Amino acid sequence: MIQFTGYDLLWLFFIYSFVGWVLETAAATFMHRKFSNRGLVNGPLCILYGVGAVAMSVGLQELTGLWLFLFASLYAAVTEFVAGKLIERFYHKRWWDYSKSKWNLDGYICLPVSLIKGALGYVVVKYANRWVFRLLAILPQLLVHIVLLVLIGVLVVDVLASYLLVTGKSRHPEKWLEANNKIDRFRIRLGNKIAGSIEKRMTKAYPKASFVEKVTKDKTVFAKGCDFYKIVMLFFVGAFLGDITETIFCRITAGVWMSRSSVVWGPFSIVWGLAIAMVTAMLYKYKDRSDGFLFWTGTFLGGAYEYLCSVFTELVFGKVFWDYSWMPFNLGGRINLLYCFFWGIAAVVWFKILYPKISGLIEKIPVVIGKTVTWMLIVFMCCNVVVSCMALIRYDERGRQVKATQSWQVYMDEHYDDAKMAHIYPNAKTK
Repeated sequence: MIQFTGYDLLWLFFIYSFVGWVLETAAATFMHRKFSNRGLVNGPLCILYGVGAVAMSVGLQELTGLWLFLFASLYAAVTEFVAGKLIERFYHKRWWDYSKSKWNLDGYICLPVSLIKGALGYVVVKYANRWVFRLLAILPQLLVHIVLLVLIGVLVVDVLASYLLVTGKSRHPEKWLEANNKIDRFRIRLGNKIAGSIEKRMTKAYPKASFVEKVTKDKTVFAKGCDFYKIVMLFFVGAFLGDITETIFCRITAGVWMSRSSVVWGPFSIVWGLAIAMVTAMLYKYKDRSDGFLFWTGTFLGGAYEYLCSVFTELVFGKVFWDYSWMPFNLGGRINLLYCFFWGIAAVVWFKILYPKISGLIEKIPVVIGKTVTWMLIVFMCCNVVVSCMALIRYDERGRQVKATQSWQVYMDEHYDDAKMAHIYPNAKTK
């Protein structure tokens, strides 16, 4: 697999964000018979394309043929769905609506558009990335670095200025107006006043935009509905239950007690915790839908998520934490059909049985105590993840005969030697 650097990923993000803006703008202009600027920021970037292209480039580079196309379509759909939900949550508006298209999900995504973006993702992973890196290698490296730094700076100013102007939270709007006017020189001006032009641009770019009623939160109940605190608490519940479930499963199927923890402190499976938190945030609105809907949604999303986790851990830590090569209907040993069905079953069990009870218990916690405990758990898990990452990196280094020359390496060798790491991560193997 290609070992992408942060530098590489930033270039892919900017290039495909710009290409996405060009494609979206051209399509909108053709449909409306007039120019229609596209994108979530003021500059010529459609960041959803950039984020999606980066995720596909990192997570799908091993796939080919039909599998690459299908997973690219799924990643594109998930990216667009999550973006739509986040925009609704923070701006209380819809910036696109596929409700009138066939096979749509709540108007945020639809099958035809996802398939088109899947085809684009196929081209990106299969061909375009290679051309991009060849081009960057030809150009003077000093120039390439300077351009990248400028792009990062412009994007930061663009995003911050757009947010402050749209929300009206800036104490000095004239400074942000000036910054946005300078960025505006790279594209066609949409108005004299930038605050008004942003709203006009959003209306032109997304003519079907409709306001979503803002829900007033009950501050007397802790973690009411599906807010930040509820998601964090569900992450810890999911991480703990996932670890216990996998441990029992290994005992039943393999006849041994085996650690299934993702971290060095405590029985927590990060993969399960993130899965529970994300699926709840994404599908909360659809928790009362049919078992079939939840099953198939969980099956596809779970498979894509597990595949991405497998690729990520291998790239970052140099270890393979699970391998299904021996099972039928597997894909690169990273996922298999049976376990994808397990994800679907887990989604049904979670929303129909476990979530209502666990959610009710969480909301019974006093507000002050609940918020305090939540932030304590966040700090604990952040430290836990950092130490675990350092231990895994050093574990991989020892396997490659890298000597400890820095203090953190010596500390890891003393406290997390090979025997202890093999006990915590018994299935971890060097690829």
